Amino acid sequence: MYSNFRLTRAYENAKVVPFNDRSKFILFSDCHRGDNSFADDFANNRNIYYHALKHYYKEGFQYCEIGDGDELWENIHFESIFEAHKNVYQLLRAYHLENRLYMLWGNHDMVYKDPAYVKENLSSYFEPIDGADKQLFQGITYHEGLILKHDDTGQEIFLTHGHQADWWNYTFWRWSRFLVRVLWKPLQVWGIADPTSPAKNYKELIKIERRIKKWILLNNLLVTVVGHTHRPRFPEPGDIPLFNDGSCVHPRSITGIEIVNSTISLIKWQISTKENGILQVVRVLLEGPQPLANYQKSKK
Repeated sequence: MYSNFRLTRAYENAKVVPFNDRSKFILFSDCHRGDNSFADDFANNRNIYYHALKHYYKEGFQYCEIGDGDELWENIHFESIFEAHKNVYQLLRAYHLENRLYMLWGNHDMVYKDPAYVKENLSSYFEPIDGADKQLFQGITYHEGLILKHDDTGQEIFLTHGHQADWWNYTFWRWSRFLVRVLWKPLQVWGIADPTSPAKNYKELIKIERRIKKWILLNNLLVTVVGHTHRPRFPEPGDIPLFNDGSCVHPRSITGIEIVNSTISLIKWQISTKENGILQVVRVLLEGPQPLANYQKSKK
């Protein structure tokens, strides 16, 4: 019941972004950008992520990050994360300056729900070379939910992180953050997984997906895209339209969802080897493309 309330609240307060048959979006989540330490899961895939994001920037895509972009449970300050992955944030800034960046907060960066915190920490950064502050994400706003609404058909695609269906990581996120910082981060270096994380606890993952599916059924099969569990999900037309873009911390790959020309696809970016031994980053189509019209909800 509380999951339904939290998801409904996120939907009702979501920012509405219009799109049409020419629009192009790339959806990533769960990057968990860290400080480049042994506990930074993102560090292994940062070159893959940067290459993919650069490709989408050149192709005119809009970027939606569906929560847990920054790892602010293991790391106290954004500054250490920024310094570790400065080139990534400079690219995200390029999206922001062209109004092509939409950021949602998840449980690991839930501090971004506070506009004052965002303004203080993300608006600018100190550049040692110049000895001065420089603008970063001036005027940026983080959201709990986002609705992509088609100009002609009125079809809605609801984007949210999905932790609303995970009471422990939503209601008690501060307690979870404390445990991660003092207990699970040191143990992670030794390969011991956090059992409270749905990405590493299959039973919790199934429970969360089941709760979100129930909410979708209550809302007339609203197309919903989440992250949080790190498990990619791409339903067939006729099934409950719950999509999951996966994460950017898979072993040696990242997954995401593309919305292009009113179609939806699940994709993966990974490192591949040519016959001559040269390594390259390649895009792999996992599912789709499926026309979004195939998931159009029925009229009430």
